[in-house]
This record gives sequence, structure tokens and C-alpha cells, in this order.
Amino acid sequence: MKKIILTGGGTAGHVTPNLALLPLLKEHGYEVRYIGSYTGIEKTLVEQAGIPYDGISSGKLRRYFDWKNFTDPFRVLKGYGEARKLLKKYQPEIVFSKGGFVAVPVVMAAKHLHIPVIIHESDMTPGLANKLAIPSATRVCCNFSETMKYLPADKAIHTGCPIRAELLTGSKAVGQKLTGFTDEKPVLMIIGGSLGAVVVNNAVRAALPQLLDQFQVVHLCGKNNLDESLQGTPGYVQYEYMGEPLKDLFALADIVISRAGANAICELLALKKPNLLIPLGSAASRGDQILNAESYFKKGYSMLLPQNELTVERLVQDVQTLYANRTQYQETMALATDRDAVEKVVTLIEECRLG
Repeated sequence: MKKIILTGGGTAGHVTPNLALLPLLKEHGYEVRYIGSYTGIEKTLVEQAGIPYDGISSGKLRRYFDWKNFTDPFRVLKGYGEARKLLKKYQPEIVFSKGGFVAVPVVMAAKHLHIPVIIHESDMTPGLANKLAIPSATRVCCNFSETMKYLPADKAIHTGCPIRAELLTGSKAVGQKLTGFTDEKPVLMIIGGSLGAVVVNNAVRAALPQLLDQFQVVHLCGKNNLDESLQGTPGYVQYEYMGEPLKDLFALADIVISRAGANAICELLALKKPNLLIPLGSAASRGDQILNAESYFKKGYSMLLPQNELTVERLVQDVQTLYANRTQYQETMALATDRDAVEKVVTLIEECRLG
């Protein structure tokens, strides 16, 4: 049986594209294992998918002062040693990395063991972890065509982002049963990513009285971000995180408010869900979400609300505008050409495995 190691972690966005590849990889006869961090979200998601999982030590390189900057390099070195032992033990023919700092020692160990490595970069510009890993890669896939100019020409390939096929099989009726919603009002869904988005959560909750006049609201607010005071509010349901039933919530939703992580917006595009993007600001990130959101805004796939312009009044106004123009956004998204990413990536894996 052909063997492949998948790696990547830190957020769900570094894991779910890997999981999207599983059905086709298995169809092609691959034995799949996963290497991630000891306790990251990837461990939970991968084990839920029934894939053998190994954890390694993981550090992080920060752009700001933190005492952990002095100790994390030793964690990375430890992770490299652990990854090297695992690769020697399992002897995969190829490694596929979705990024995140836990993937760096795995990618470097694979190169030193002469195992081909494919990296996938979801954002418009490569993140620091992928910048460190790219020299060790055989090929580098990217989500946006605009990203090609930031990658080595002899390694770069535009594939789009692998999307889980099951997301397209959701049931509105199941979503209604889950939430208790009816057909009386349209449904607004807010999704801030696996870690949540406190600024967005606060704005949505402040705007609830106005939003609930027109919409039923399902709110995925992130771990430890539930507001107990709002439990039982008619027309409002909140969850920390949603696994498999997420597909049914998407099927239920008429419009969506989202952060602008690359994986999240690609899922919205695949589902043709009219959306309002509120990207994480540059003060709290390297600005990748802003670039992602601007790209989708220019292509007509999304409305854009910069976080520094977020107010209750603006949020309500933009949600109403989005709903009024929802058909236009659906028609534009239906014309998108970034399709079949799973097929493209698995074909590339086969090519690199064979040399």
C-alpha cells in the first residue's frame, strides 16, 4: 500500500483541507497517517476522522517579544528529532503539509530523509511557517492565483483550496431540527473560525435586538466564548464549535458573516453563500485576512467590512444590504473557476510520489 504523511496544525484551517483529501487518497490506495502537535486542535479533528495520529513537540516564531521566543527553538529541535524518528518508522513515500509551525520540523526532516514534500499555502502571501518550509519542498500549491508571484517559479502550482465534499451535502431540514428554527425568517450565520473572534462576537451580540427583527441567528462563537446570558433567546442559537453538523447549518443559512481565513472563505465560495467578511486586523496579525478579503471583494464574491469600521449600526446596515443583494452574489460565485482542488492536489501527490 502507498504511504503518505499529512501534517499541519494550530487552527482548524490548517487541518480541514488535509481532511478533505482523505476520501480520494484512500480511493487511490494510500495508507494515511498524521503528524501534529501534542494537544492542538488538529489532534481532536484527525482522531475524529479515524486517522492514526502522532504528536510532536512544537514551537512558534513570533514577530513580537515573548519569553517563549528563547525556549521555543529548543521545542522545534525536539520536534525535528521526533518527526525524523516517525518518518523513519513509517517510511512514507510522500509528505503533504498544510502549514502551521508544527509542520516545519516535519517538512525539514522529510527533506533530510529524501522524502518528497508538497506544501499548500492558503493565504495570499506565504506565512512565516511556510516561508521556512518552502526551501525543503518539492512543490508548493497555492489557493490564490495572485500568490504565484511570491513563490519559486519552479515549485509553484495554483490548485485552489481542498474543500470537504461533505460540506456540500448538508440538509436544511436537519439544520432546522438542530437549531429549532422555522421558515418564518431567513437565517444569518456567524462563524469566526475554530478559535472564535471576540470583536465580531461582541458586535453581533450588541446588534442582536435589531438583527432578530429580520433574521434568525446561528452563532459559532469559538471555544469558551458562549454568552450564558443569551441562552434561550428566541431566534438565537450559539455554539462554541460545530463538527459534522456544520454542513447542515450551512445548508440552513441564507447569508453568512465570517472572518476571512482562506479555508473559511473558500468553503463559502464552494457553497455559494452570500457573505460579509470582517477580516482580522493587521494589528493582531500579519494582514493575510485583509488581503484574502480584498481579493474576494474585488471578484464580487463577498462584501467587506474592515474591523476598524465595525460598529453596530454599520453591521446591521451591511447585513441588510447583503441579504437584499444575495442573488447577485450567488450568481457571481457560481462563475468561479477555482474548482476541483482535491483532484488537482491528489494528482500532484501521485506525480511527486513517482518522481
